[in-house]
Amino acid sequence: MPHFLHHLGLHAPVIQAPMAGVQNHLLALAVCEAGGLGSLPAAMLSPPALQAELQALQAATSAPFNVNFFCHASPAPDAAREALWHQTLAPYYRELGLDPEHIPAGPGRVPFNHDSADVLEAFRPAVVSFHFGLPAPDLLARVKSWGSRVWSSATTVPEALWLQAHGADALIAQGLEAGGHRGMFLTQDLSTQIGTFALLPQIVQAVNLPVIAAGGIATGPGVAAARGLGASGVQIGTAYLCSHEATTSALHRAALQSPAAQHTALTNLFSGRPARGIVNRVMRELGPWCAQAPAFPLATAGIAPLRAASEAMGLSDFTPLWSGQNAAGARSLSASDITRDFVKSWLAQP
Repeated sequence: MPHFLHHLGLHAPVIQAPMAGVQNHLLALAVCEAGGLGSLPAAMLSPPALQAELQALQAATSAPFNVNFFCHASPAPDAAREALWHQTLAPYYRELGLDPEHIPAGPGRVPFNHDSADVLEAFRPAVVSFHFGLPAPDLLARVKSWGSRVWSSATTVPEALWLQAHGADALIAQGLEAGGHRGMFLTQDLSTQIGTFALLPQIVQAVNLPVIAAGGIATGPGVAAARGLGASGVQIGTAYLCSHEATTSALHRAALQSPAAQHTALTNLFSGRPARGIVNRVMRELGPWCAQAPAFPLATAGIAPLRAASEAMGLSDFTPLWSGQNAAGARSLSASDITRDFVKSWLAQP
């Protein structure tokens, strides 16, 4: 398939993964200016914050960029499940001197909606990408009416086929190695999740859309391997976490650059959905997968006060240390230099 990003004027289809909580527009800007496709994560941004980030990004570059949203179904509040979650976390609340009666509930993340679309429409980004499927048909049609290309993550062949049938313009094949939240949306059965280089050729064969490889790609040889298996592009996240432009905390950076980064697991403790991060205290003690955790994204509220109290003590015991399985590629360099290396690796392939 011809280079599907030629219409965007990019030298190579190197995409920076949107990483909510550890970046703002400055990381996306650095990637754009180095010839890649920078991405702005909007899953945790209010409409005013989204407006400010988009204005800053568009004012600083004429290059195309991607804006990413979650499009999950908001769960109904479940008081019994929340109470059970607080009970599970109660020993930690006591240890840190927190009163569970004063811990607020709330989603923390909202799905893509018309309020966000109202902001986005004025900017008409080249790409709008989604995690957890696609938004409602009216929202999807609205995004496409601006001329934005729509991408979404697929973690299985059935998800890839569903996305193709429902209007995606390109797919991100997210392998099991990837850090952060799994994009799975047709099932929550983790036995369906497979590695990037097993998933990628299966999706490439099954669909007639460009397929972007994501998960565990943090070096030039990884880029070459993805291209060799039919990827039309690569999406890279963990390799940018220690870049100068990332907002990754000092605690998170230290974990990424320590032997602890060799130990990652899928966990639902921090949000209620499976996401890959470096194993820390709460993951060890409760187990990475906890049946008591409320549905996504409601689990966040219960653990957030523990995270804040722990981080104030210089500890990452309750911090989501998102990371893919290949954290060795996370280097303390400018994101522009990191991007140029990946662009060179892509262009070096026949």
